Amino acid sequence: MLPRRLAIMSLAALLASGICLSAAPSARAADKVKVGVFPVGAALPYFVGLKRGYFAAEGIEPETVTLGTPALIVQSLVTGAVDATSNLVTLEGANINSRRPGTLKYFALVGQNRDDIFEQFVVRADSAARTLADLKGARLFTSPGPANIGLSKAILAKAGLKDGVDYQMQEQPLAVQTGALKSGAFEGGYTLEPVASIMIKSGVARRIEGGVISTYLLENPKAHAYAAGAAFSDAFLKAKPDLAARFAKAWFRAMEDVARDPSVRAYLVTEMNVSQEVVDDLPLPRFERVKDLTPQQIADFQKFIDIGVALRVVAAPVDVKTMLAPF
Repeated sequence: MLPRRLAIMSLAALLASGICLSAAPSARAADKVKVGVFPVGAALPYFVGLKRGYFAAEGIEPETVTLGTPALIVQSLVTGAVDATSNLVTLEGANINSRRPGTLKYFALVGQNRDDIFEQFVVRADSAARTLADLKGARLFTSPGPANIGLSKAILAKAGLKDGVDYQMQEQPLAVQTGALKSGAFEGGYTLEPVASIMIKSGVARRIEGGVISTYLLENPKAHAYAAGAAFSDAFLKAKPDLAARFAKAWFRAMEDVARDPSVRAYLVTEMNVSQEVVDDLPLPRFERVKDLTPQQIADFQKFIDIGVALRVVAAPVDVKTMLAPF
């Protein structure tokens, strides 16, 4: 009888232990998300969310994949090398969606205009040019990628300047633009933040005009041009919708910090090589959740993409609503 009683007691103890183990919270490994990052101002929410633990709070471990051009970001989304991107030019996104429908969807956008400056034309500090029209005869650079090239030339056309006749333009990576001005190889060009403010603060450059997409192409200086944004690959969205929703939640929390907390500028120094002397003068990007866009903002976005089609930067017409993931 004793052995049987001991066996029963052992079984009871084992079952009790199992119950206790099952009642304890499970420690689940964090979900990994590969994020293609182009380290300019529009990537700021990514670094805020990463450094302040907002992704970790959602059980996410992002893997940063630094990519230096929009083309590399698109390629990485198509091949699955990344699941998401911190910031991708929307004309590039529209172009791949026109060629391969359903490649990616934006869940947050960067709005830029004359007040919320991101893209702009600058000239050397000693240049006599004061307006875009004054760039006639100049040798100019433009930021990388077909979208930036097409937009910069279209803006100058609106100012009355013809490419190859009134000016010469050459694509230059953001990292070398300051040196290109210092060397005298270029009189000015089309650039983005934070590079523009770094040039200006250091005395190398002077801003001619910001928010030029809204002013010259949307023909409304107050309208926001949604020229870049954070996106998921459609394959990732379909395979892991819950994970995408948690990633977006962390992103939106970081966006709130960017809008309200000046201390986020510290991440421009640590993550984007902006000097401490310049960082307080940088205009921070304005971010919008896709689900908060008004009908007029969506119409402005559609007009912007249609301009890209007219410029042949986007291969075929695209309905912008098919590019949006309204988390």
